[in-house]
Amino acid sequence: MFTKTFLNQSVEILRQVSTDQIDGVVQLLRRTRDRGGRVFFCGSGGGAGHASHATCDFRKLAGIECYSVTDNVSELTARTNDEGWDTSYAAWLATSRLDEDDVVFVFSVGGGDVERNISVNLVNAMRYANQVGAAVTGIVGRDGGAVAALGDVCVLIPEVDPATVTPHTEGMQALIWHLVVSHPDLAVGRAKWESTV
Repeated sequence: MFTKTFLNQSVEILRQVSTDQIDGVVQLLRRTRDRGGRVFFCGSGGGAGHASHATCDFRKLAGIECYSVTDNVSELTARTNDEGWDTSYAAWLATSRLDEDDVVFVFSVGGGDVERNISVNLVNAMRYANQVGAAVTGIVGRDGGAVAALGDVCVLIPEVDPATVTPHTEGMQALIWHLVVSHPDLAVGRAKWESTV
């Protein structure tokens, strides 16, 4: 019963997700590439996994200079140990000289919420992006949290069951960003299996 319900809910989420939001992210990334900007992917937990994978695919398949804030574990843990988790991503972006040509792309289930002390590291990264004039985007669940409030455009994964928000959001994040990197307005290369056809 759980399996069938989960899959049916997934279909319902896909029916409700906004294609305009997805296309808005595609166009933001296209403009970023066209002006020589970079994309910095951020996330924690499952979002960090998406960030690393997306960095690979957007570099290889869309020809965009990209980085994942969490891929250098030595720097991440040194910053967390020495200055604290809440500022670790923003400090990393500052050292990378984030500027107005760049984008911070966030994967988060709730989008971050300082008042409830949730994903403050992501919120501070987005605030820093706003401060230097970089764009902010992401794929998030629930009400979008700080990503929706601080972002230029984001994809909101609709909530159909409060008991499965996290697995649905993280699963849909992978599907949506793979859609984005494969979009004809962004794709400059093909994945290996598609290139063998």
